[in-house]
Amino acid sequence: MEQIQSLPSLSSLSASTVSFLNKEFHRKEDLIRATHLVSELQKRCGDLDQNLIDLNRTLEATLLAYAFHSNGLHYLFRNINLQLTRLNSTTCFSSDGGGGEGRAGQLLAEELPALAKEVARVETVRMYAETALKLDSLVGDIEDAVSSTMNRNLKKQASTHSSEEMRLHAVKTLKLIEDVLTSVTKTRPQWARLVSAVDQRVDRALAILRPQAIADHRTRLASLGWPPPLSTLDSNLDTRKSSEVLNPLFTMQGELKHQYCENFLALCGLQELQRRRKYRQLEGYDREIALHQPLWVIEELVNPISLAFQRHFSKWIDKPEFIFALVYKVTRDYVDSMDELLQPLVDEAMLAGYSCREEWISAMVTSLVIYLAKEIFPIYVGQLDEESVTGVQSQARIAWLHLVDLMITFDKRVQSMLADSGLLLFLQEDGNLQKISSLSVFCDRPDWLDLWAKIELGDVLDKLKLEMEDGKNWTVKVQGAVLLPGPEDYRSPAICSAFLQCLSAVVDRCRALPSISLSSRFARLTAAPIIHKFLDCILLRCQEAEGLTALTDDDGLIKVTNSINAARYFESVLKEWCEDVFFLEMGLHEGDQLGTVVGVNSFSRPIEGPGSSIFDDEIEKLEKFRLEWVGKLSVVLSRGFDARCRDYMKNRKQWQEKVEEGWMVSKSLVGALDYLQGKMSILEGSLNAIDFVGVWRSLAAHVDRLIFSGILMSNVKFYDGGVERFRCDLEVLFEVFRAWCLRPEGFFPKASEGLKLLKMGEDQLQDYSAAGEKWMVENGIRHLSVAEAEKIVKNRVFTS
Repeated sequence: MEQIQSLPSLSSLSASTVSFLNKEFHRKEDLIRATHLVSELQKRCGDLDQNLIDLNRTLEATLLAYAFHSNGLHYLFRNINLQLTRLNSTTCFSSDGGGGEGRAGQLLAEELPALAKEVARVETVRMYAETALKLDSLVGDIEDAVSSTMNRNLKKQASTHSSEEMRLHAVKTLKLIEDVLTSVTKTRPQWARLVSAVDQRVDRALAILRPQAIADHRTRLASLGWPPPLSTLDSNLDTRKSSEVLNPLFTMQGELKHQYCENFLALCGLQELQRRRKYRQLEGYDREIALHQPLWVIEELVNPISLAFQRHFSKWIDKPEFIFALVYKVTRDYVDSMDELLQPLVDEAMLAGYSCREEWISAMVTSLVIYLAKEIFPIYVGQLDEESVTGVQSQARIAWLHLVDLMITFDKRVQSMLADSGLLLFLQEDGNLQKISSLSVFCDRPDWLDLWAKIELGDVLDKLKLEMEDGKNWTVKVQGAVLLPGPEDYRSPAICSAFLQCLSAVVDRCRALPSISLSSRFARLTAAPIIHKFLDCILLRCQEAEGLTALTDDDGLIKVTNSINAARYFESVLKEWCEDVFFLEMGLHEGDQLGTVVGVNSFSRPIEGPGSSIFDDEIEKLEKFRLEWVGKLSVVLSRGFDARCRDYMKNRKQWQEKVEEGWMVSKSLVGALDYLQGKMSILEGSLNAIDFVGVWRSLAAHVDRLIFSGILMSNVKFYDGGVERFRCDLEVLFEVFRAWCLRPEGFFPKASEGLKLLKMGEDQLQDYSAAGEKWMVENGIRHLSVAEAEKIVKNRVFTS
C-alpha cells in the first residue's frame, strides 16, 4: 500500500495559498478537480520558469553589452590618462628649462586642442552609450510587458487586476521613454537614427497595447450594460424626463467601478502619450491635426450607441424629425455624467485640452452626420434627380427644405448644451463649430450645398413672384423704422419689405452654417441673386414708366420715385447688415480666395480691399441705379422748365423797358415756375427726403446755368428797369426753392452774382475796370470768371 503523505498544517500556509484553496475547493465535489488543478499549476510553474530563463538570458545579454561598452570606455580613459601624464611631464620639463618655450608653444597650439576634441568625443560616446543602454532597457521592459500580456491573453489566464497594473506600468515606462526622446531631439539632433530606431520599436509595442486597451475597455462597458436600451425612448422622444433613463455610468459600484476607472485612465494615458509623440515627430509642421484628436474613451461610448441608432433610423427615412429627436434626447440624457464622472478622470490622466461634454456632443453629432451623408442625403438627391428627369413636380424639394430646417433647429438645441458652460464661445472663436453642427455634412459635399442653394433660391423666388404681381405692394408705403432703427422715413413700398424678409431668412441660413467658407458660398448662390432680382424688378418698372410717357405725367414720376425709395431703403438695410462682423468675415474670406463665385446669374466680383463686405458689389449697383434715376428725374424737370420758359429767354427787349408799378414777376416766367413748383410738390410727397434733396439741388444748378447762359451771357443790354425786372424774377424763383432751404440764392451762385454786378452803381463798375480780379474778390464775386464779369459789366447801360 502506498504511503499517504500528510497535509501541512494550516498555520504553515500563506494567506494567499489559503485563499486560493478556499476558492478552488469550496465544496466536496471540487476534490474531483484536484488532479486537473495540479497539472494546470505545474504547467503554469513551467511557463513561469521558462519566462524566468528568458529574462535571465536577456539580462545576461544586456550585461555583456554593458561590459563591452565599459571595456571600450576604460580603454579610452586609459589613453586619456597616458596623454595627460605625458602632458604633465612635458610641462614640468619646460618649466625646468629643458625644452624651451618653443616646445610649450607647440603643445598649446597643436596638442591641447586635439586633446580637448578627443575628450569631447569620448564624452559624447559615453553619453550616447548611456542613453542607448537606458532606452534599450526601457524599451525592453515595454516589449516584455507586451509579450507577457499577449501570452496571458492567449492562455486566458490573465487576471483583471494584474493586466491593468501591467498596462499602467507600460504607460508610465512609455512616458519615460518619450521624455528621453524629447530631450535627445532638442539637445542632440544628430542622434536622429537612435530616435528613429526607438520610435519603430515603440510603435510596434503601441500597435499591440492600444487594441488591447480598447478591447478591455469595451469589455468593461459591456459588463456595465452599455449601451443602454433605446426602446424606452421611442414613445416619447422629445420629453425631458431624463430620470426615466437608467444611466449605467452612475450605477456602477465597487470593484466594477474601480476596474472601469483604471482602464479609463490607461486608455487616456495612451492617448496623451500618442499626442506627445506626434507633437515631437511633427516638429516644423502643422500640428493642429495631431494635437487634438477625438477622445478615444468617448468614441467607445458613442460607437455602440450609433450601431443601436441605425436599427431605429432605418425605419424613419421619411420621418427625419424622429431621427433628430432621438439623437438629441440621448445626447442630453447622458451629457451630465460626462461632466460629473468622466471629466475628473480625464483631468487625472493629465489629458490637457479636452472637455468630456464637448467630446460627447461632438461624437454624437458626428455619428448623426455620418448617417445623414451615407443614408439620408443620397436618397433625397436621387428623388431630386428623378424629378428633374421626369419633369413631374414632387415633394422632394419640400422634403429637402424640411430636412434642412430640422438640422438647423437641432444645431441650435445642441449648441444650447454648450452655451452655459462657455464652451460654445470657445468653439466660435476657435472656428471649430463643425464639430457640433449637423450642417457640417456640406463641408465634404459642396455639390450638395449648391443643390440646397438652388432649391432655397427657387423657393424664395416663387414666394416673391406672387408679391411682385400684387399691385398694392408697389403703392402701400412702409416706414423705414420697420427694419431699421431711427426716425428716417424712406417711403419705400411694401414690396421692399417682402424682399428683405426673404433675404433675412436666407441670411439666417448662412449664419447657421458652421464655417465662413460655406456661409460665403451659400450667400453668393442665394442672397446675391435675390438682390439682383429686386434690382431687375425696380429697373424694369422704371423703364416701363420712361418708355410709356417719358416721365412727363405724374403717375410715371410716382412710379419711378417708388422704385428709388425701394432702392434707397434696400441699400440702407444692406449697409446696416454689412457692419456686422459676420458679413465682414465673409468678405475677407472672398478676399483671401481671390476668386470669382459663380451663382445662378454668372457674375464676377472684384475684391477691393480688406474692409470689403460680401454685398459691396450689390450695394454699389443699387447706389448706381438710384443716382441714375434721380438724375433722370432732374433732367425731366429741367427739360419741362426749359420748354415753358423759352419765350421768357427769347424776349430780349424786356430788359430795356421800364418796370410797371406793382410789378411782381414776368408773365412768361409764371407758367414755368408753376410747372416747376407743381412737379416738385409731387416729388416732395412721394420721394424720400435724402434723394429729394439731390433732385432739387440738381434742378437748381440747371436753372442757374440756364439763366446765366440764356440771359446774362447773351449780350442783352440791361437798363435800370431791366435790372429791377430781373431782380424781381429771381426773387420769385428763390421763393419757390425757399421751401426746401433757408438761403436759396446760395444754390444759384452765377445768377446771384450776375444780379449783384448789375445792381452796382456806375462808379463801382468803373473801379472794377481798373482793379479787375482783385476788385471781384473784395466785392464777393467768387463764382464768375474775369471774362464773364467783364461781359456782364459791359452790358450794363446807365441812363442819366
